Amino acid sequence: MAGILLIDDDVELCELVSEYLAGEGFDVEVAYDGNAGLTRAQENLHDLVILDVMLPGLTGFEVLRRLRESSSIPVLMLTARGEDVDRIVGLEMGADDYLPKPFNPRELAARMRAVLRRASAEPAMGDRLSLDDVVVDLGTRTVTVAGEEITLTGVEFSLLETLARSAGTVVSRNELSQAALYRRANAFDRSLDVHISNLRRKLGPAPGKGERIKTVRGVGYQYARSGGNR
Repeated sequence: MAGILLIDDDVELCELVSEYLAGEGFDVEVAYDGNAGLTRAQENLHDLVILDVMLPGLTGFEVLRRLRESSSIPVLMLTARGEDVDRIVGLEMGADDYLPKPFNPRELAARMRAVLRRASAEPAMGDRLSLDDVVVDLGTRTVTVAGEEITLTGVEFSLLETLARSAGTVVSRNELSQAALYRRANAFDRSLDVHISNLRRKLGPAPGKGERIKTVRGVGYQYARSGGNR
């Protein structure tokens, strides 16, 4: 039974969501403000955090920022419908996914299961992908650039693995979305693009100062292969 921490100040919503998720096999704990939620999340007792943006005390963004300083626990953010900026900011700060309010509890459960599946995916022990100065260790799910380890979210790691396995060829947006987000790409959903942008920033430029991940407009993305792929 996956342990879920729900951080939201809407008491009625928390009761409804907790009841529904309990019926779906989740063990839900609720925190009603940012400070209490951050404290519980930092204790590393849960498998997933559902985090509202608008909270008393610390905002959801501040909770996420502080949490990401020490933890890679999956985080699904709840945002106000129509607030695209909130969604993009949340993803840029390290959220794994988001869901706008009001939402269907069935969709919430589906998104949660997708995030949890990705976080608990069995690694391919001993398998590594090397591209120039980037080494992707699939066994430990770690990535190094020029010998220095960088921290990636679960989504970012899945995107890099998918792109690295197909280095030199274009990977469609839909294939990337299925691999990293466990859902089909949506033309109006910026999630994939923001995750790719975060990944580019963390990897930095290629040794020759060129782009590591190229955008192929209208199709998808390509990991540029120069020094070889092993």
